[in-house]
Amino acid sequence: MTEPAPDSAATSAAAAARHADRYGTKPPARRLWLMVLLGVGVVAAGFAAAYLGFQKYGPKPIETEQLGYVVVDDATLEVRMKVTRDDPQQAVVCFVRAMDRDGAEVGRREVLVPGSDSTSVQVSTTVKSSARPSAGDIYGCSDQVPGYLRTSAQ
Repeated sequence: MTEPAPDSAATSAAAAARHADRYGTKPPARRLWLMVLLGVGVVAAGFAAAYLGFQKYGPKPIETEQLGYVVVDDATLEVRMKVTRDDPQQAVVCFVRAMDRDGAEVGRREVLVPGSDSTSVQVSTTVKSSARPSAGDIYGCSDQVPGYLRTSAQ
């Protein structure tokens, strides 16, 4: 009437064999450590990339914004710009250039922006050019002011 109970040890061994055939065996522990080590390496590389990106593309101590330019005549360009500094008391030099229709530089001027009480100052300058200018550009600014641009009060 009742069937005899199967041998539980033989049944569990057969079930474990079928399970291993279907899903594979448990990976060795060293694979787990390898995955953890790779994960830590990826996180460290992410932090390094974020740090380098912030150094290169993060906020700068001197920021410039071109407010506009006006072609005065065939040899003169007037450029307006806004200079923002972390240290407003420090003088900076900005390089402004005039470009022709093809984008070639036809004039350049170094502009001294003296220290002030305000972090942002607006400056207007005139650039003389060797050909008719069609655009103005701020090439860059630096806090390394050359001696010939310094005033006697500095």
